Amino acid sequence: MTDTPAIPLLAIKDLTVEFKTRGGVVEALHQVGFDVYKREMVGVVGESGSGKSVTAYTVMGILDRAGRATSGTANFGGFEMIGAREKDLRALRGREASMIFQSPRTALNPIRKVGKQIEDVLLEHTAVHRRDVKQKAIDLLAQVRILRPEQRYHAYPYELSGGMCQRVMIAIALACEPALLIADEPTTGLDVTTQKATMDIVRDLTSERNMAAILITHDLGLAARYCQRIVVMQKGLVVEAALTEELFHNPQHPYTKKLIKATPRTDSRLEDLSEVSELNEATVATAPAVPSDASVQTRPLLEVRGLIKEYPLHETAERRRLIDRILRPNLTPKQATFRAVDEISFTVNAGESVGLVGESGCGKSTTSSMVTRLLDPTAGTILFDGEDIGAIPARKFARSPLRSSIQMVFQDPTESLNPRFSAFDAIAEPLRRLGDPMNRAVMAARIEELAALVGLPDELLTRFPHQLSGGQKARVGIARAIALNPKLLILDEPTSALDVSVQAVVLLLLDRLRRELGMTYIFVSHDLNVVRLLCNRVIVMNEGQIVETGDAEELLSNPREAYTRALVDAIPNLSRERTHPDLVLV
Repeated sequence: MTDTPAIPLLAIKDLTVEFKTRGGVVEALHQVGFDVYKREMVGVVGESGSGKSVTAYTVMGILDRAGRATSGTANFGGFEMIGAREKDLRALRGREASMIFQSPRTALNPIRKVGKQIEDVLLEHTAVHRRDVKQKAIDLLAQVRILRPEQRYHAYPYELSGGMCQRVMIAIALACEPALLIADEPTTGLDVTTQKATMDIVRDLTSERNMAAILITHDLGLAARYCQRIVVMQKGLVVEAALTEELFHNPQHPYTKKLIKATPRTDSRLEDLSEVSELNEATVATAPAVPSDASVQTRPLLEVRGLIKEYPLHETAERRRLIDRILRPNLTPKQATFRAVDEISFTVNAGESVGLVGESGCGKSTTSSMVTRLLDPTAGTILFDGEDIGAIPARKFARSPLRSSIQMVFQDPTESLNPRFSAFDAIAEPLRRLGDPMNRAVMAARIEELAALVGLPDELLTRFPHQLSGGQKARVGIARAIALNPKLLILDEPTSALDVSVQAVVLLLLDRLRRELGMTYIFVSHDLNVVRLLCNRVIVMNEGQIVETGDAEELLSNPREAYTRALVDAIPNLSRERTHPDLVLV
């Protein structure tokens, strides 16, 4: 690697940002500074609330009204971003500088088809002709590995999984081939193979198009694999910045050492995470990794038999008339619909933790939604504690006595929280609706206890979702789900938005709850290292079907199916050699 040039594409210097809150003025950033050069990817890592996203929002001029930059500069190619007119920033955003946001469902228009949203960006910022814009949008969907892009072009965001929505956001961000790409947790919700493919695209574009990229991530393995330099942030400060190899082989700051140690690896065990956990011994007890103890019973708590979920295919009005006139009489029901879940069967025993893994769009979240009775199955049986809950319509299940026994932690913490509820009210809601009556003092004590269990500071309980970081919102969702001590807890990517130190806390907590309270888990995750730590057994899904199942350690160490092997091989790991070349900065 040659010497760093004198002029970076983006130079951030002494950036200080303050927010007005109910409790007074809070300093979110204090004299933050780092440079980004062409053909370089810089990783920004740190815990939730450390200021990573605030730095990006400030640079892009999209900071919340309550926040303001009190000092500092952010020079982008000779243009000063801090304090610039909104008109000038709007002309620059999307075309010269793009951003991938952490919460894709929030960033996408819920009432507009995803293909049209990509077209909007292309028509606004590029010279593509209107007659070609649809095909360009479909090509971008295919580029980020969305299956059946012609069909997904017509889909609305609510019809797609969280991972697929994230890929749509990536396609929008890359549409204009920007000079600077800021990726705020771009792989949240993505499976490991799509994650690798997406980051490979970003890496290649960074090199081939003289682009610069900032990768904001909780995943230190991902940063180690793709970034040339790493910036470590803690509580609004840059505590360490170094070349990637240097930082991971010889970290200087205690906080950096803590983050590295808390990152799960293929050889990690739960007791290793206890050394960096922020919880005390009274909260989390050290335990062997995925113990085969008495908490796992032979009694089935959940039995799924022949489960099917179908959706009608999206058709244009012209195509629908043609199909109705010519083809419809000859189509079978299966040909006229899309099967998100295709006749799957499995059993989960009481006290067991079962991992449900696979690529985005394989049917994991759809299966989870049917088990929790948020979706009605097309066919099949769902037996919970001996009762056929699949026969209870989703609308009526909310009033069923079994409702409190099945809880879910949703993939997108922003979407799952009521924007008008404080964190306190969000956690209190299931207690008020489904729990035993309790007075205000008992309720407050229980909520504070739950917040402490998931590492959520008491001072954050009065804040609303838009005032919390992604990781903090995820912790609110977990606290809300465990409030009623359910028999079955379905966790849909519960740690995807958490930094590694808080993730360690949550994993230890979940393991303790399972062992001590006899709680049963279905753990839906793309992070196979986390699945290895928490789960007894793994179910691998692909295109709506189960392709492999078995003991977690054995299956992830020696997968039988080629599809499973591809998932395992794509896991980013600190110990692996980085895949990017040594780029020459120009």
